[in-house]
Amino acid sequence: MATTESIQKAYIDFVLTEGEQPKSVYVFAKKNKMAEEEFYHFFGSFDAIEQSVWTDLANKALVEIKAQEIWAQYTAREKALSFFYSFFELLKSSRSFAVYSIKKQPRALSSPRVLDGFKEVFEDFAETILNEGIETSELSDRKFFSKRYKDALWIQFGFVLNFWINDNSAGFEKTDEAIEKGVNVTFDLFQRSPIDNLFEYGKFLAKNGGIKEKMGFGSI
Repeated sequence: MATTESIQKAYIDFVLTEGEQPKSVYVFAKKNKMAEEEFYHFFGSFDAIEQSVWTDLANKALVEIKAQEIWAQYTAREKALSFFYSFFELLKSSRSFAVYSIKKQPRALSSPRVLDGFKEVFEDFAETILNEGIETSELSDRKFFSKRYKDALWIQFGFVLNFWINDNSAGFEKTDEAIEKGVNVTFDLFQRSPIDNLFEYGKFLAKNGGIKEKMGFGSI
């Protein structure tokens, strides 16, 4: 009897052996001794299988990191780092499939369609930890920009994924370094900075008589 996992496994084995998707669901189902309608009970297409593999890996990584006793004590930055490290550690066992899946996607400015389900999980997670960071004042609550923090984190994920696909270092140690530097730089941008102080100062002057009159010695 077919299951989600057995179909995923059979599909991955096929594409890695043949270098392409099966010619049809009928051929794939027959090869794996299942009725065609049984396949459609679990998936609507081969692309849906690939999407589910990525999404399942994301959910598995989240389950693992949230099971850590120290999870509740982590900052938003630490939670993001934990997810990145855990996800790419899990991805090692499916590297051949991951490389195949991403490289066959058409080049576009938008995210690969195969990551649609993964992106939903990722953004829900990112939004949760970023909101926590804003509430605790770990991160700066900037009007208009705060809602875009998760987009910046998603772009960072895309960079790390591409880096990992092309990483030839032993144990992908360079990817670990890319995660550490990339996520930390991204969160540095989310935190309060001198620019925030400048904006606050500008708002203060605007509310108290105008900026032009308050700036420089000419106003003394």
